[in-house]
Amino acid sequence: MPELPDITIYLEALERRVLGKRLDQVRLKSPFLLRTATPPLRLVQGKQLKGLRRVGKRIALGFEDELWLVLHLMIAGRLHWGAPGARVSGKQVAAAFDFEGGTLTLTEAGTKKRASLHVVQGSIAMQELDPGGVEVATCSLEVFAQQLTRENHTLKRALTDPRLFSGIGNAYSDEILHAAELSPVALTQKLSPEQIQMLHGATQQTLTHWVELLRRQTGDRFPEKVTAFRPEMAVHGKFGQPCPACGTKVQRIRYAENETNYCPRCQTGGRLLADRSLSLLLKRDWPKTPEELEEMRRSRQKD
Repeated sequence: MPELPDITIYLEALERRVLGKRLDQVRLKSPFLLRTATPPLRLVQGKQLKGLRRVGKRIALGFEDELWLVLHLMIAGRLHWGAPGARVSGKQVAAAFDFEGGTLTLTEAGTKKRASLHVVQGSIAMQELDPGGVEVATCSLEVFAQQLTRENHTLKRALTDPRLFSGIGNAYSDEILHAAELSPVALTQKLSPEQIQMLHGATQQTLTHWVELLRRQTGDRFPEKVTAFRPEMAVHGKFGQPCPACGTKVQRIRYAENETNYCPRCQTGGRLLADRSLSLLLKRDWPKTPEELEEMRRSRQKD
């Protein structure tokens, strides 16, 4: 799912292309995309784009008469830029937005159609779509600490809760926790003031680093390779590969459709975290350290 750095780059690319331009037509291809009935989508057609905004992980396009199109790309939604009135076809195309000078296309891969488009009018309606998380890139240590310790959750859950922090998801939370050298399952209300300060700094530095890196990589082009798995990442998507800091193999915890990646040496004091599915299968045989895990794998290969 595109997160704060990815959404920021999308917004910058859109600003260069469509800010101040008229939206001539919206071609809705997927019946599942539009989630609102009033105001009707046709009202934005012919209106000039006056502003762009990130609302959590959503992209908001503001038009005349305080009309807003709010896009949530979810896991598989992506944006593309093409020539004016570009022909759009294929099962992945959900909508096309024809502006003066070019066409913005929304695609969504896979069979689960989760991306959404809301049409709202006015600031109050916009606020209702905002989960309310603080902007971590700019918030003070005091505000960060208050949000983090409001409830006693694991760090992974707290960082990815949009009601607490804006724009952080599965990928960048892994990178933040690795930079802070903190376990993803550490409880927020058990952290020391020094650990909270370390996490605050790591959060801001990681997000700033990735915005700057993606900005350099994208240049003036439209971002077409938006992905949660990048070669420059330290641990996310790097299961079984060496940690760039210490060389220990990156481990993971799998749950539902997501997984958490971490370095057991840097983040958990050399201890393996129990993967729910495997630990239930192995029970008491679940290894406690990376060394025990490697020994188990070697023994199974011999058998």
